[in-house]
Amino acid sequence: MRSTTRTLALALAGVLLAACGHKDKDAPLAFAPADTPYAVANLDVLDEGTRSALLTQADAQLPAELAQLRATADGMAAKDPDTANLIRAFAKELDGKTIEGFAQNAGLDLKGYSALYGLGLAPVLRFQLSDTGAFEAFVGRLEAAYGKKLDVASSDGQSYRRHLSPATGTQLILAVVGKQAVAAILPVDAAQPLLRQALGQDRPARNLQDDGRLEKLAKARGYEKWAVGELDLNRALPLAASGKDPLFAALFKARAQAESAKTGEPVANQLQIPPGCQADATRIASRVPELSFGYTRLEPKHQDMRWNVSLASDIAQAFQGLKVDLPGLGASQPSSPFEFFLGLPVAQLRAFWTAQADAVTAKPFTCPALADLNDSFAKLGPSMQKAAIPPFGDLLGVGLSLDSFKPGAGNAMPQFTGRLTLGTSNPAGLLAMGQMMTPALAQLKLADDGKPVALPPTLSGMFNQPAWMAMGTKSLGLGIGAGEDARLADALKAPAGNAGQMLRMHVSGQMYLDWVTLMQQKGDSLGAAAAALGKDEAGAAADQADKAASDARTKAQFDAMRAQAERIESIDAEIHIDGQGLVVNSQTTLK
Repeated sequence: MRSTTRTLALALAGVLLAACGHKDKDAPLAFAPADTPYAVANLDVLDEGTRSALLTQADAQLPAELAQLRATADGMAAKDPDTANLIRAFAKELDGKTIEGFAQNAGLDLKGYSALYGLGLAPVLRFQLSDTGAFEAFVGRLEAAYGKKLDVASSDGQSYRRHLSPATGTQLILAVVGKQAVAAILPVDAAQPLLRQALGQDRPARNLQDDGRLEKLAKARGYEKWAVGELDLNRALPLAASGKDPLFAALFKARAQAESAKTGEPVANQLQIPPGCQADATRIASRVPELSFGYTRLEPKHQDMRWNVSLASDIAQAFQGLKVDLPGLGASQPSSPFEFFLGLPVAQLRAFWTAQADAVTAKPFTCPALADLNDSFAKLGPSMQKAAIPPFGDLLGVGLSLDSFKPGAGNAMPQFTGRLTLGTSNPAGLLAMGQMMTPALAQLKLADDGKPVALPPTLSGMFNQPAWMAMGTKSLGLGIGAGEDARLADALKAPAGNAGQMLRMHVSGQMYLDWVTLMQQKGDSLGAAAAALGKDEAGAAADQADKAASDARTKAQFDAMRAQAERIESIDAEIHIDGQGLVVNSQTTLK
């Protein structure tokens, strides 16, 4: 009996494991090659509340995105009018809709899976459809707005539409394959094997879903499964530099043809890529092998993301244990509506970049396209020697905190209160140099006890409000505005940077909104000035129409920024270097 029970248990466990291990053979990632140089995909679907919150945010950003689409179309109108018109048609289809409304009309499944990946460098986007008929209707409306039908072609029975862009040597293909829509950018003369793989007629020998590369990346980096992206520079850069990638070759040839039309330089001459270029690309990629990103928290009111930039071991080791002695850089909680602290340990940065410059000088890049990089590193060595000169050579970092900020009316300066903190290994020397350059500072007597001392009226008068300076053992601070003397004293006592920490930033939603207001005021002022200058010239009606369209796009962008700012409670970010490379964490809290 016990044996029978054990056998049944093992059988049941086997069935459950098999069910759990089953993967959809037609999922978007099942069509992506395991060795693709880049990929972005959702590995799981969102819950209703979070999806709704993200859609609300996307709707707020949509006017700015539409303005950007139209600006892109205007920018390419002269060289590629057909593509410009297609972009305008797509913008028209989005205009006046919510993202959810657009998705429903286009038959896109917002509760499904999607993936963007590369066949070599050629991008392929696959997304699941809830209604294939609705997607076909969307393409029909797109063609109507475009003003003509897209070309229709077939690959062994699989129909697809395409739009050719002779200016870039590429084509956009659109197809419905089963319950998925496929969009890809391929060379105009894409070989049949590449086309078949883009359409999913031929599967990769090893696919990204079975390989589990993104799942492993998410686990290693702490990403949630909602959206995970990776750019593998070890694959991408050498592929581009070899000249053998079909998409890169098509773009390169189109550029060479345009250059030949201008200068007469034969296209064949321009297409010659020295063998050393691929080796140089591999060398560069070894220094920065990978970039990746993903959400670390995704809820209706909390959206946290992480970016990881892998670095060569010598780069990571140079900074991962470094503690930058900048007060406030290591604080766990913000004390002001805006805070920005940047570690600039010049001594360590100087030693690191000097070593990089010496390495390139000893072994220059041989690829002609990297000649400027050789020159830059050649100039970097002497520059690093100059960086040793005090007081710059003593710099450890800089911090700025704003407690209040109010845009001025018209062209008036904004009104603000806050503090500036400089981390330095020689604060007395920095103060002495400032006193030499500004005689009014000479009467200021500071000890390294962090106690604020009021600035002389001749200096505080520049700010139209009281101001103080204070000095710590490794810092120098300036406070501007009523009550900033007490805050300045506390600021110089704030925690310094943690191991490897290089940046900390915080901004409240209201401060962000104030900045948007300021930028909009400045934009309006510049626009008015340009209009006033234009009155002295006989501007053509077309020029006036272009300006009106540009003004409308700018207004839409600012309106979108304002709508987004009004939803934000706060934005925080920090950057540090660990044993694997650079880590950027951002946290957005919504109201």
